[in-house]
Amino acid sequence: MIYDTIIIGGGIAGLQSAIQLGRYKHNVLVIDAGEGRSSICHCYHNVLGYPDGVSGPELRSLGRKHAEKLGAEFAKDQAVTAEKTDEGFMIGTESGRLYQGKTLMISTGIMDRLPPFPELMPCLGMSVYVCPDCDGYEVSGRETVVMGSGNPGANMALTLNYWTSKLTYVNHEGTAVDEEILAKMEEKGITYVKEPIKMVLADEADFSGVQLENGEMVKGERGFVAFGGNEVKSQLARQLGVKLHTNKHILVNPRTKMTNVQNVWAGGDVVAHSEQVTIAMGDGMQAAIWIHKVLMGAELE
Repeated sequence: MIYDTIIIGGGIAGLQSAIQLGRYKHNVLVIDAGEGRSSICHCYHNVLGYPDGVSGPELRSLGRKHAEKLGAEFAKDQAVTAEKTDEGFMIGTESGRLYQGKTLMISTGIMDRLPPFPELMPCLGMSVYVCPDCDGYEVSGRETVVMGSGNPGANMALTLNYWTSKLTYVNHEGTAVDEEILAKMEEKGITYVKEPIKMVLADEADFSGVQLENGEMVKGERGFVAFGGNEVKSQLARQLGVKLHTNKHILVNPRTKMTNVQNVWAGGDVVAHSEQVTIAMGDGMQAAIWIHKVLMGAELE
């Protein structure tokens, strides 16, 4: 079977594309490993219609049910190879399956580099955050601990100073921080601790600080993670010759969301722009509209 569209990645952008393409009555396959960024966020706080927040898993569950109702198929698998064919594209998966599609939507996202503390996971999106644009507001006026490494962690602390002056930056990996940035932190009154974290202190989703390797406790009401080196999952795009930004994010046409490779679209956090759920939804919708136009015979420059 040759699908009209294969969507790689069943996160927010991929699901929105699947829903819209289903409404166009196209036959769609979504290949998703179930390991995306949205699968570990327990609450998004800045999404229209959800003033009390909504979890990533809930959005994904609702989106999948909606897409399936419209005829989209789902394969729980990891796409590992992508190549152009006479019919369009051939996608190979970790399980050894091969799928063919006329058009391709890449919505593989990114994954944050998180420290290996199991107590952290229930807190993500609830009392510990990764994105200041999404959740800086949540730390307003609160004692906040930034867990990070080198300049990325220091810059996060400086960014969060917009919302709170009660900040401690714990440089877990001890990576050097530029003198200029250290001076700015000192000027803002941000406490700087260069010591490894032994464990995260939390009661389920309620973060309360960290214990350092030297035994010291650093208390906090909220936490932020900023280690840098997040994984941009653009490997399949690279296999197809898609142009990438220097930071490995995919470059797309701002109007159509198509890449430089004909009939390959991209959307969501893997694309070079602000990493937001609402932007991912818009990307998925916009890409689907133009995928439909192409499937109906339109030619894009």
